[in-house]
Amino acid sequence: MYEEFKQFKQVKDDKNPFTPHFVIDEERDFYVEPVVFTQLHGFQERHPDKYELIISSMIEKVMANKKVIFVGDFENYFTEKDGYIYLELLDITNQLQIFVEDKSRGSDYGD
Repeated sequence: MYEEFKQFKQVKDDKNPFTPHFVIDEERDFYVEPVVFTQLHGFQERHPDKYELIISSMIEKVMANKKVIFVGDFENYFTEKDGYIYLELLDITNQLQIFVEDKSRGSDYGD
């Protein structure tokens, strides 16, 4: 179902049933909140040539830190686990200097 991480075992976590949990080995595993997949697919559409680099960098972060939760927003995450670090996708893409301009803004019409 999650093509990007098909090489890893996916394990159900009853305490976090909506967040896919992937296991690399006995020491390393990670969660990817659903909104992160939406963000990933946005990057895939805008930077298809950089997509594999983004996925590889995510895996490198897990290999280095062992326990990672990729969250959509540090201030509004919903996956909680003790002993894990929290990373946003922008932590990965900014480091790689891959940017998507956010042109969404409030209305110009006023009252």
